[in-house]
Amino acid sequence: MSIDTENYGEGAKPLYAHALNSQIIPTVKLPTIRNYDMADYQYEVIMHRIKEFEKDLDDEHEVAIQLASFGKDILLNVTDIGYSNPNTLVFYGFVNGQNATLIQHMSMLSFLLLAVRKPEPEKPARRIGFYVDEDK
Repeated sequence: MSIDTENYGEGAKPLYAHALNSQIIPTVKLPTIRNYDMADYQYEVIMHRIKEFEKDLDDEHEVAIQLASFGKDILLNVTDIGYSNPNTLVFYGFVNGQNATLIQHMSMLSFLLLAVRKPEPEKPARRIGFYVDEDK
């Protein structure tokens, strides 16, 4: 007996839960429900905001974020942003010319986006890199 799997959706594999009187009853694939409390959603919101901010920058400026949660103001020149579900965002970049990584719980997330002059005028302005996992 062959089963038509064409109507199960891309990448879906039908599961067969029961066999009744030689009939195979396929299990229905339910849609994925988005959890807006996870870091991947917050990452997407931040990515959208930063891309909007970067659209207005000229070739002489880059994005930096100002952090005020360490007892003093820290300026982080951001190069990449990542996340780890359920609740961690990771910011990569430079503070005063030194490599820096900020690991931040989503509940503590608060920063100011700034346009700063690029530190090396002869090089192209950096834009923040984002990696979006299409297989979430």
